[in-house]
Amino acid sequence: MITKEKIITSALNTIRSESESIAKLSDYINDSFYEAVNLIYNLKGRLVVTGIGKSAIIAQKIVATLNSTGTPAIFLHASEAIHGDLGMVQEGDGVICISKSGNSPEIKVLVPLLKRFGNKLIAITGNTSSFLGKEAHFTLNTFVESESCPNNLAPTNSTTAQLVMGDAIAVCLMEMKAFSAEDFAIYHPGGALGKKLLLRVKDMLDSSRKPSVNSDSSVKNVIVEISEKRLGVTAVLENDSVVGIITDGDIRRMLNKTETITGLTAKEIMTVNPKTIKSTDMVADAFNIMEDHSITQLVVVDEGEYKGVIHLHDILKEGIV
Repeated sequence: MITKEKIITSALNTIRSESESIAKLSDYINDSFYEAVNLIYNLKGRLVVTGIGKSAIIAQKIVATLNSTGTPAIFLHASEAIHGDLGMVQEGDGVICISKSGNSPEIKVLVPLLKRFGNKLIAITGNTSSFLGKEAHFTLNTFVESESCPNNLAPTNSTTAQLVMGDAIAVCLMEMKAFSAEDFAIYHPGGALGKKLLLRVKDMLDSSRKPSVNSDSSVKNVIVEISEKRLGVTAVLENDSVVGIITDGDIRRMLNKTETITGLTAKEIMTVNPKTIKSTDMVADAFNIMEDHSITQLVVVDEGEYKGVIHLHDILKEGIV
């Protein structure tokens, strides 16, 4: 019977084994890695990444990482390549071929074909003395002593090492290209990540919900404005400039302190010097300000002009955080 302790021990052993294999990759970062990265950086075409079996799955992940970080890449399955898909490889393209053994039949057929067209070939392999390792123009070593699999068969450590080597290439290329967060946003316009990187405060402002009262407005009018605009706050204006805000919390605190609101004005109960943000700032920055100051609204002001209010609940509904 498999006990809880055995399961936990097995998981920990797997994690330790794979982490040790990854750590040893640092010994294999050499001139060949440098030349390979430079080759990719200076490609006139795309980077084609190919492999067979589990290495093909790793190749697909590396392609996804490269494309999302500014390096055009396509995936080519090694077995499909020799049955017609080799036409995907064009003049000016570079090729990364991934294989643990470097000696699989498909790789032995594919490599000479790739070289015949004059494309530069980068090998990612755990066997540098293999057919692939010797035939490649540049060879990146991902040797692992063993797999985490109890039978030392299922690719575990080896595929993790391949993936990490691909990540190392991608990060180096990002730094060489000075690939910024703004560049990253261009390739990730959808979902929470895209919104976090692209959405600006002005994109969330609703012109029909722009609460404001004059500084001499009655408290009754303040309450009506907050209720109608349903943002839990109103800006207080003098000569069209924001001089303060009143939140529904301010209203509650005022009612606890006074028996009557007759004669009270907005100026007497407002909070002066409210936190503000520009409409061109990122929504993610607005959220950070709210979090830092434990508030739920920010007044939006551009060059002294009141633009509206952005509310924490609206940010949360967008799924940005």
